[in-house]
Amino acid sequence: MKIKLLLLCLSLSFICLAQNDTTDISLSDKKDTEPTKVFYSQRLINANTVEVLSKGILEFRVMHNFWDIAGNEGGIKNFFGLDNAADAKIAFQLGLSNRFNILAARTKGNQGQTKLWELGLKYQFLQQMINDSRHALSLTVFANVVAASDKKAAIAGQENSYEDFGDRLNQLVQLMIAKKFGGVSLQLSPTYLHQGLVIPGADESIFAIGGGIRLPVTKKFSIISDYFHPFLSSDHRQAYRNRGLEMYDAFSVGFEVLTWGHVFHLNFTNTTEILENKFLPRTWRTWSKGQFRWAFIIERKFTLFREKNKQ
Repeated sequence: MKIKLLLLCLSLSFICLAQNDTTDISLSDKKDTEPTKVFYSQRLINANTVEVLSKGILEFRVMHNFWDIAGNEGGIKNFFGLDNAADAKIAFQLGLSNRFNILAARTKGNQGQTKLWELGLKYQFLQQMINDSRHALSLTVFANVVAASDKKAAIAGQENSYEDFGDRLNQLVQLMIAKKFGGVSLQLSPTYLHQGLVIPGADESIFAIGGGIRLPVTKKFSIISDYFHPFLSSDHRQAYRNRGLEMYDAFSVGFEVLTWGHVFHLNFTNTTEILENKFLPRTWRTWSKGQFRWAFIIERKFTLFREKNKQ
């Protein structure tokens, strides 16, 4: 818990601090007014980042969460979670302009609603500039709609006891505020989620606060971490407790490796599900019981089209 609180405090601290940006994977010198990359990927672990793709760039992303490494459902008998997939996601993101991106994805889901389709957008309002106090932060908004395509449950009172199409939908809006201090990148992510269908007693609307950090070790290797605290009502927690599930905050740590054309993340997280729409209201695994898992993210970028005035 102390580690989680420290991460959140670090994320808040960027509002009060400022330094020059000195980290870049290229060897060229930066100009005083050049934009800086706060992060080098569209995703940390569970958190989106403030970064957007340039116009004409298409990114293909694969994400995979395995099952518990330790605890009653982990260990060598289940090959430390690698025998079972908790969740998987395949996503495409496209830069329609240098500020505006759209994305589409399919996610397996873990329990409750599954076979999830996601449509979303990212728009970057501000981008941090080197030595420019007018552009000291990066600011991006992310929004999505997620639809479940699994079968309706045979009994009432389940997360997939659908009555109409609206029950299959949930929507999320996230504001990301980030800054790079020297080589260290920090982000704060206030988030709002609305769910079309919930179990009796659970919250339909949830506000959460997230934080993320990237600590470079070398130019191509970094330590990353993120954390989300959803503000869940006592009724929500009790509704899941009645079903034998205790709710926990989402906390993850990992490693980022930059290669030519690829970004690879090896992660460890207590969330079974990948989508924010799902892990915010129902993270029911905890690090203290060994209920954390291997996870990875692979990103590959392609040039889909170029502006006419660029060769």
